[in-house]
Amino acid sequence: MDILLTVLGLLGALGMFLYGMTIMSDSLQKIAGDKLRVLLTKMTSNRFRGILTGIGITSVIQASAATIVMVVSFVNAGLISLPGAISIIMGANIGTTVTAWIVSLLGFKVSIVAFSLPLIAIATPLMFTKKYKVLGTFIIGFSLLFYGLGLLQAQVPDFTQPQYASVLEVVGKLSNYGYGSILLFVLIGTIVTVVIQSSSAMMAVTLVMCSKGLISFEMACVLCLGENIGTTITANIAAIVANKTAKRAARAHTLFNITGVIWILILFKPVIYLLSHFVMALGGTNPLIPTAASIPIALSCFHSFFNIANTAILVWFIPTIIKILNKMVPEGDDEEEFRLKYINNGLISSGEIALEPAKKEIEVFSRRVVRMFEFIPELLVLKNDKEFNALTERTKKYEEITDRMEVEIAGYLTKVAENGLSKSGSMQVESMLRIVDNLESIGDSCYQLSLSIESKNKQHVWFSQHLRDNIFQMFDLIRAALAEMNDNLSENYLMVKGQRAEEIENNINNFRDKLREEHTEAIKNNEYSYQTGIVYSNFYAQLEKLADFAINVTQAITKRQ
Repeated sequence: MDILLTVLGLLGALGMFLYGMTIMSDSLQKIAGDKLRVLLTKMTSNRFRGILTGIGITSVIQASAATIVMVVSFVNAGLISLPGAISIIMGANIGTTVTAWIVSLLGFKVSIVAFSLPLIAIATPLMFTKKYKVLGTFIIGFSLLFYGLGLLQAQVPDFTQPQYASVLEVVGKLSNYGYGSILLFVLIGTIVTVVIQSSSAMMAVTLVMCSKGLISFEMACVLCLGENIGTTITANIAAIVANKTAKRAARAHTLFNITGVIWILILFKPVIYLLSHFVMALGGTNPLIPTAASIPIALSCFHSFFNIANTAILVWFIPTIIKILNKMVPEGDDEEEFRLKYINNGLISSGEIALEPAKKEIEVFSRRVVRMFEFIPELLVLKNDKEFNALTERTKKYEEITDRMEVEIAGYLTKVAENGLSKSGSMQVESMLRIVDNLESIGDSCYQLSLSIESKNKQHVWFSQHLRDNIFQMFDLIRAALAEMNDNLSENYLMVKGQRAEEIENNINNFRDKLREEHTEAIKNNEYSYQTGIVYSNFYAQLEKLADFAINVTQAITKRQ
C-alpha cells in the first residue's frame, strides 16, 4: 500500500509539473500572438538567425516540443521554408536546456515552493481582469511548475539511506553491462519521454533521481540522450496528417537528435571525463562520485554541451540533411489534391498562430469553388452525353469535397477557440466560420445549377440565343464577384474595404432585376413557353443567390476589422 501511495504521489507531482509547464507555455503563446508568428517567419533569412530564433522562443515558452510543433504547422502552411525550419529546430534544442539550468540553479538551491502559494495569491485576482488575465495565468503556471517540482523532490525517497540498498543494488546491476547498460538507459529515457510527452519534465525527474542518489552521473547523461530522442515523437505526431514538407521538418528533428546521440555515444567516455573536469574547474566537486552535490549542475552542463555541439556540427550540413529528408519523404506521384493541405488536426498550437493554417486552407477552399463554378458554363453548352455525364459527376464530387472541407475547417477552428483566444483572435474565428459556411454554400449552389441544367436537358427545354447571352453575361458578373472574393481572402484579412465587392453586387442585382422585367414581358407576349420561362428564371435566380454568398465572404472579412 505504501508503495502504491508513493507511486501515485510521484505521478501526481509529475502531473502538476507538466500542468504548470503547459499553462505557462500556452499563456506565453497567447501573449506573443501574431508577434510570435512574425518572428518565426522573418527570422529565418539565414541558418544562424534561425537558430537564435529557436533558442529565444523555446527559452521563453519552455517547451521545445511546442516550438517545433509550431514550426511544423508553419511549414505546413507554407510560411517557413524547410531550411529555415531546420535551423529553428536546432535552436529549439538548445533553448530547451534552460529548463535544466532553472531546476539545477533554483529548484535545488532555493525553496521556490515557499514562494509558489504567495505567487498564486497575487496571480488569482489578475485572472478576473480582462487586461491581465493571461499574465495571471502565466504566473499560476510558473508557480504550479515549481510547486510540482518541490512535491516531486519530496515524494522521491533518499536512496542513499540504508533501507534502499536493494533498490540501489538493482540499479547498480543494470549499470554494470558496459555499453549494454548505456543503450538500455537510452531506450528507457526514450520510452518514458514518449509516454509523458515532455523532455523538460523527464529532465526534471532525472535531476531529482541524481540528487537522491538513485542513478549515477553517467547513467543520468545517458537518460538525457534518450530524452532527446523521445521528444521528437511530438512533432512527428503533429505531421501525420500534414503535407510532405511539414513531414520532412518533423523528420529533421528526429534525424538531428539521433545523429547527435550516435556521435556522442561513440565519444561518451572522453566527453564525460572532460565535463567532470570542467565542473571541477568551475569550483564544483567531481560528478563521477555518486554522492556529489554538483551532479545537477554537471548534468545541465552535459545537456547544454550535447545540444550546442550537435548544432555547431550539423548546422553546416543542412543542405545534406535536406537531401536525406527528400529521400525519407519522397514526393510521390499522387498529388493528394482532395485533402486538407495546411491544417494539422494532430496537435493544435495555442493563440492566434493557430489561425494561420486555417487562413491558408480557406484560400484553397475559395480557389476550389471558383474552379467548380467554371463547370457550369461548360455544362450549359455541352452536347455530348458522355462528356456531360462525366462533368456532372465531377461537379458532384467537388460538392462532396466542399462539404468535407467545411466540416474539417470549422472543426479545427472550434478546437482553436476552445484553447482560448484574444478578442481579436475570437473575432477572426467568427469571421472564418462565416466564410467557410458561405464557401460551402457556393459549392452547393454550383451543384444545384448542374442539376438544373441536367433537368433542363431531360425536359428538352431550349434557350434562345438572347436567353443564352443573358445567362453568359450573368456568368461574367459572377466571375468578377468570385475573383474579388479570392483577392480579398489572399490579403490576409487586412486592408479589405469591400467597396469593389459592393459595386459588383449592385451590378448583379441590377442585371437580375432587368432580366426579371424582361422575363415578365416575354411571358406576356408568349415569346417562349411557360416551362422554358420557369427554367430560365430559376436559373438566373440561382446565379444571383450564388453571387450573394461570394459577397458575404468579403462582408465577413470587413466586419472582423
